[in-house]
Amino acid sequence: MTKRGKSVLFVSMLLTLTIALGGCAGDKEAKGSSEIAQSQTAAAGTESSDMEQESAAQKAEDVADSHITIGIPQDLDSLVPSLSQGAGTQEILFNIYEGLLKPDSEGNLVPAVASDYTMSEDGLTYTFTLRDGIKFHNGNPVTAADVKYSIEICAGLNGGEPVISAFSNVESVETPDEQTIIITLKESSSSFLAILATVEAAIVPADADDLQTNPVGTGPYKFVSRSLQENVILQRFDEYWGEPAHIQDITIKVLADSDSIVMNLEGGAVDMVARVSTTQAAELGDDFEVLEGTMNLVQAVYLNNSVAPFDNELVRQALCYATNKQEILDFVSDGKGTPVGSSIFPAFGKYYIEELNDTYPTDIEKAKELLAQAGYADGFSFTMKVPSNYHQHVDTAQVVAEQFKQIGVTANIELIEWEAWLSDVYQGRDFEATLVGVDASTLTAGAMLSRFCSDAHNNFINYNNADYDTAYANALAAEAASDDDKATEYYKECETILAETAANVYIQDMCELVAVRKGYAGYTFYPLYIQDFSKLYIEE
Repeated sequence: MTKRGKSVLFVSMLLTLTIALGGCAGDKEAKGSSEIAQSQTAAAGTESSDMEQESAAQKAEDVADSHITIGIPQDLDSLVPSLSQGAGTQEILFNIYEGLLKPDSEGNLVPAVASDYTMSEDGLTYTFTLRDGIKFHNGNPVTAADVKYSIEICAGLNGGEPVISAFSNVESVETPDEQTIIITLKESSSSFLAILATVEAAIVPADADDLQTNPVGTGPYKFVSRSLQENVILQRFDEYWGEPAHIQDITIKVLADSDSIVMNLEGGAVDMVARVSTTQAAELGDDFEVLEGTMNLVQAVYLNNSVAPFDNELVRQALCYATNKQEILDFVSDGKGTPVGSSIFPAFGKYYIEELNDTYPTDIEKAKELLAQAGYADGFSFTMKVPSNYHQHVDTAQVVAEQFKQIGVTANIELIEWEAWLSDVYQGRDFEATLVGVDASTLTAGAMLSRFCSDAHNNFINYNNADYDTAYANALAAEAASDDDKATEYYKECETILAETAANVYIQDMCELVAVRKGYAGYTFYPLYIQDFSKLYIEE
């Protein structure tokens, strides 16, 4: 057996380094920043003098009353981790649930429900040791039986279909004793550990009655209540096995109307909103700090490859040539963001091919020529469905529509609610085109690129390319043979095929601006689509 340490680097990242696509707050929600000055952050308990102990006790008392209200653009699509779909849902559930492993802010996999693990030499058998004393939010201890139940749900070993496609590779889950879980794979996979760290693979109680109304996890925050389309209330889990959260109570407020974000921030209704636009950031007063990172997603005009005219590769290529990425970045985010040319963003490190950004330099005449070859010399009209609650996507769609007009193509923008986008576009595939961002639940090329295999359940654009299917299958075979270099080569081939066949009109990995009321600190950017509330604290 080969021993793994307390943390391993995400298999898909540089060795040096899903879809995007909230009890009662009482007076605290209205007080906003005026309340911050009266609160302090928690300090870790240490043996000290009586004065130091008294100071620590005072800080603990202050934290017990601490609160923050965080705005999000849409309600959660599910409170059951294995059924969650939207990136906006999973980034919130990250605070409630944990898997055997979890990602840290540097992109490392660190032990969570499991304290350690070993892997067999052939890469087929993983033996996990359950963390001593770990508890669910309901106070019950986590058992090996709970882990077995949770993994079998994901793998479809309980009679259902695999919830996560990668888990179809799981042959069996055994629990030889109360502290040990043995997972055996059909084929070795370099990305399996990363998949175990996703929200979908979270460990839940085997006897849970209804996670949809009463979610129970092991994370730093526990669920208190939910008001549909209004809010979700969380509370710090004081029996958390790891570093405790600093802020006691969190109200996650749904701000479906993106135009109300600044008003809610300035009026004190919310204290923090991630992914505000540059325009919104500029409108905020001196009470706020605006932090800058990246969203870690691929924003694109996603085209339904099975409907005319987007079933014609020449048409798709024409739209790519008509798109000016830098103009979009300049207009939507003051030039911030990173252009991308395929379905991998820069945080993927060795898998990311920067040169693909130049596959389609802006060329209006070339675009018109391709349309004529495809039989659309006079252009055409289509509907582009865009979720109304994402201000940046709406702004981008408007710029793209203007650019398409230059080649005689009319893009009619249809704003729809997020729930309708999930049901109609993502699940029902009832659309011509849509503009959204697609993220990755793990930084594994296989997880990000699998959605474009012709038979993938989440291939919502209906992409169908035999060469792509072959390259992806070759990548999986190389992974099974523990040939990382060859697997990387095939994954890059997949990216190149997506770019050259213009599967979508690729635009950017968007800049992420986070508005935080002064007095709150600790917001941490991850190389994934995650919000870690446990790191937030109130400055002294």
